[in-house]
Amino acid sequence: MRFHSLPESKRYADTAAEYQILLERHNTVLTELFADHLVHIVTKSFVPDEGVEVFSPIDPHALNPGSRPWTRLREDDDADPGGTMHLHVSERRWRPGSVDPLLLAVADDECADVIIMDIDLRRLYHPYDGGADVILAGPQERDALKAAHADWLSTHPLGL
Repeated sequence: MRFHSLPESKRYADTAAEYQILLERHNTVLTELFADHLVHIVTKSFVPDEGVEVFSPIDPHALNPGSRPWTRLREDDDADPGGTMHLHVSERRWRPGSVDPLLLAVADDECADVIIMDIDLRRLYHPYDGGADVILAGPQERDALKAAHADWLSTHPLGL
């Protein structure tokens, strides 16, 4: 399911009050999913091949303290040069506010492809600029979370 981080599906925060709403929504759902449990936090950076331009204003791994290199993946298309995605992972006990700098960087579209998950990989939280996608172990858990935060859901017929 997809939650929007601001009222009326506004994509980007413009004021301190909107940033506060955004962080409260993220931390509320994250705490409901992971309260006091160990989580993995995955961040991705992209190292382009020569001649490929990529806008990357920050190092997302620096916003994931204690992260270590996990794996690298090539991103290529026969017609276009690519690069290498570097994935780092950290493990920590979930605490509200513990990843606020990372959530803010994602919200401002300064980094992307962050995933927060329980160590059993039964719950995934993927923030993006505008909200978060949540994958849960089953429909009952999903429906309960949707009902708890129905006003944060998209009004789009497909839930996007």
